[in-house]
Parts: sequence; C-alpha cells; structure tokens
Amino acid sequence: MSIENSGAAPALEPVPLGSSCPLAHTPPESAPPSRRGFLGLITGLVGAAIAALISIPAVGFILTPILRKQKAQGDFVPLTRLSELEPGIPRVFPVVQSRKDGWVSYPPEPVGSVWLVREPEGKEKPVLAFTAECPHLACAIALSDDRRGFFCPCHVSSFKLDGTRLAGASPRNMDPLEVESFSASDPDPMVRVRFQRFRTNTEERVPLA
Repeated sequence: MSIENSGAAPALEPVPLGSSCPLAHTPPESAPPSRRGFLGLITGLVGAAIAALISIPAVGFILTPILRKQKAQGDFVPLTRLSELEPGIPRVFPVVQSRKDGWVSYPPEPVGSVWLVREPEGKEKPVLAFTAECPHLACAIALSDDRRGFFCPCHVSSFKLDGTRLAGASPRNMDPLEVESFSASDPDPMVRVRFQRFRTNTEERVPLA
C-alpha cells in the first residue's frame, strides 16, 4: 500500500533559456524633458548672462578709485640724465603723464613741474627733488635772484636749496619727491622721480588721491 505525501511542494518546471523571468523588474525609461522644463533652463541661463553684464560696470565702479589711487601714487617719471645736472645748481623740469578717467584714456599732457638739485659727491642722496608747487596755495615756485634758494612770488615764501622753509606764508617746507635709486653699473643714470601732488595750506603733508 503506497502512502501519498500530501504536504510536499509541487515541482517547479524549468524555465527555458532566453525566456523572460516573470519576477524580473524592468525600470521604466526616463521621460524626455518637457517643454516647460526646457524653457525654464533657457530662462535661467539668459538671466545669469544679464546679471553678469550688469555687474561689470558695478565692479568697474568699485575698482576705479583703487586704480586711481595707484595711479595717483604714480610711476617713476624720467626727467634727465645725471650728467645734465651741476652740483648746487637747481633745474626745473616739466612732468608729462597720460591720464585715465574711468574707461577713457587721454594722451600724455603736462601735469606739473619738478625742481632737481644735484648734491655734492659723498652725500647720501645724489639728487634732491621737489614739486614746484608752493605748499601755501600751489603757486609756481621759482629760483631766487641770488640762485641760492627758492622763492614763491605769490605770498613771498622763501626756501633753502634743500627745501627748508625760511619765511613767508607757506605752512611747511617744500614737498619732496622720491628719486629712484641709481644703478651702480650705469655711469650716467637717468634721473627718475615719482611725481605726487599734495594738499595745500596745511602744516601736515597730505598726498592727493
């Protein structure tokens, strides 16, 4: 007598090779971008481009005072060769510089004058430089009649050859300018001066921006 096993699991039929598995899940294909999404992307790109164009003048407005200040401090301007100066005899030279106002550049033009005084051999500074504007009201400083000092005819201010104030309405000494150091290998170096203007009618020397 045979006993049937009613609790046994039914036999699984083999799945033929190449057939799809009923338990496998195929991910849905990604939907192409909608027209609304595409227009949103284009709008964002255009907005970013417009914002960048608008910011350019703003950046220029912020940087312009900085650049002007750097320009105001000035580069060294060549004036003459050292051999053209005699010790103790002052000479005046015009300063010609180009000017830039915002985005507009102007051709080189005279911006001031500089007095140069060559010192005797052995001095710490071979050449002294002074702006030719009087510290009182920016009148032009001239050489005194005896050629031993400087003189401002506007309000009778007088100075020594080293720029020290002697008398008159000027509130301070003549304004000195920086002279570029000479190269030891150059027998006749070019005298270069960093030109700068200063506020007038003040005891303190304040550079103009």
